[in-house]
Amino acid sequence: MRAIVFAGALAAGLGLVGAVALTTGHGVKAADIANASIGRHVENFELTDHNRMAQQLYYYRYAPAIVIMSRVSGSTFSDKAAAALQRLSDAYAAKGVIFFMLDSRLADSRDQVAAEAGRTGVTIPVLMDEEQLAGEQLGVQREGEVFVIDPKTWRAAYHGPLDDRFASASPGPDSPATKPYAALAIDAVLAGQPAPEADVAETGGKAIAFPARANAAKFAAISYSHDIAPVLENKCVSCHINGGIGPFAMNGYSVIKTMSPMIRETIRTRRMPPYFADPHVGAFKHDQSLSPAEAKLIVHWIEAGAPRGDGPDPLAANADRTAPEWPVALGKPDLIVKLPAFNVPATGIVQYQYMRVANPFTGDTWLRAIAMKPGDRAVLHHVVSDYVPDRSKPAPLIPGGSVGSYTPGAEPQIMADGSGAPVPAGGSLNFQMHYTTNGKPATDQTEVGFYVMKTPPKYIKRSAVIAGFNLEIPPGEARHTEVAYMTFPADAWLYTLFPHAHYRGMHVELKAIAPDGKQTMLLLLPKYDFNWQRDYDPVKPILVKAGTRLVATWVYDNSVHNFANPDPKRDVTWGEQTPDEMMYFRVNYRWADETVAHPRGDLEAKLHASMLMGALDTNLDGKIEKSELHGPMGARLLAHFDEIDKDHDGTLDADELAAVSMRGGRRAQTAAAAATPNL
Repeated sequence: MRAIVFAGALAAGLGLVGAVALTTGHGVKAADIANASIGRHVENFELTDHNRMAQQLYYYRYAPAIVIMSRVSGSTFSDKAAAALQRLSDAYAAKGVIFFMLDSRLADSRDQVAAEAGRTGVTIPVLMDEEQLAGEQLGVQREGEVFVIDPKTWRAAYHGPLDDRFASASPGPDSPATKPYAALAIDAVLAGQPAPEADVAETGGKAIAFPARANAAKFAAISYSHDIAPVLENKCVSCHINGGIGPFAMNGYSVIKTMSPMIRETIRTRRMPPYFADPHVGAFKHDQSLSPAEAKLIVHWIEAGAPRGDGPDPLAANADRTAPEWPVALGKPDLIVKLPAFNVPATGIVQYQYMRVANPFTGDTWLRAIAMKPGDRAVLHHVVSDYVPDRSKPAPLIPGGSVGSYTPGAEPQIMADGSGAPVPAGGSLNFQMHYTTNGKPATDQTEVGFYVMKTPPKYIKRSAVIAGFNLEIPPGEARHTEVAYMTFPADAWLYTLFPHAHYRGMHVELKAIAPDGKQTMLLLLPKYDFNWQRDYDPVKPILVKAGTRLVATWVYDNSVHNFANPDPKRDVTWGEQTPDEMMYFRVNYRWADETVAHPRGDLEAKLHASMLMGALDTNLDGKIEKSELHGPMGARLLAHFDEIDKDHDGTLDADELAAVSMRGGRRAQTAAAAATPNL
């Protein structure tokens, strides 16, 4: 699948800049960046809007027309132009025209823009152009400029003010419009005709500063040796190395030159580097993202023709480097378990494979890290694991749990803050293997590397999952939201945040809601990418106070416009296979007052008891109504709802749910158990 993405990106990149920057050998001129001529190709980009959702321009290829208007914060002119644009958007909603605003002013913040949108009631998404690359390419000069784009050709059919009221400071936006330039241009695009007036001067709004424009002539002086190669080495080479997960090795200037159109396109669309946490929410270890300055530096260098310049080639040292067998920071594992080989067929759906191996540890063991080495990354989608006790023996003295996991792009799991992952003596280790076919047969034999602590840790690493197994996504729905939570009964420290969904997952966020109602965003992925799933480990563990809910919100795209969607006509419910869907969010944590010498299994029981309520209580009011039960699993619980509802108030509270699993009737208990999926 990555090969297809790579090929498409390369083709798109060559189509966008190859003729300018590479084929001719000449860079983009300063005038080209400063001025958008009508008919100029509008390139793809992805930006996060003021609602925290990622928006990629070419996703809307199906629209008959796309309208983008520049704006700035704190401006009466922008407010009035936005209100007029909202009326125009409402007028063309039935015709499917897509409207955006673009904020390229560096001083404006997303929170500020969101507050202004709430105050004015404008619902048009505002795209935050924090790197200014979209505004540069469009040729934005000032607030209130409108671009009417024809998605059939991806060319600007119109550039200018919304109408004659916004063309200059006089007559001003309070006067009646006599020349509706943008509306006429939209009508023309819908009719397949050229706009009556394609380019109209607009001098009424405030100028927006684009510092790069003043320096565009200096782009060719950006040093490959001193500026570009070090960024690539730091952020990209760990994957783009011989034998690495990347589709090509960054082992010299000639490779970068050849691939530069694709590199530029993937940076502009934020597909690369594959790190998707929003930079305004939290700070996480192993952050591979490009800073705005780094992104602009690479893009501008490529737009100048990717010149070699003077100096050594730092990437040439990678020519003989190969991807390490095991993580460099950890070295060779203390113990390696080779799982049984599995032959993956060329086509079809492969049911989950469960590989159970004897516990390789002779005594109670604590792990400081776990790394998994797939036998064939092309077919291995994920691995999850657990310790299975020997029921014929006394209960272990230490708790058992996960012994590692793998997802595409995953880093090794390293225990933090003096904690360790426990593996009791005896029993066995169970590995759930999810394979996906790719058109040719393959054999996978995954290896698991364990790094053992020499002495027991102070703390116990725990894991729990927020799951919305009640989910139901209607056919064709492009923006479907599901919410689930769990409630911490005592203070805890969070180590790891890991969201997981399938092909329809497009956006996810995790927030903490304290008992006093205060909300704190912990993780935000404006755009979730199924092909790159990873743990997000906070630089500093996050303290969660007793009574706090961790609320996961997922947005799914079950429309035909989602190219990865297996079947947009399906009513999608929870399922293990990728054509189905999941709402899954794992957190790793430790209890604040738990130590190895003082385990708190009672807190674990309370936390896990809260998960069923959180999975079903979609309106977060602490009780479950019949209307909140959806999908096959919800239907099973619904069939026994009245039996579980002991006080007959039409809702299920926490005590009634607890009674189902602890002391309820056999039929109700069976129904609740059947409603709980294999996580």
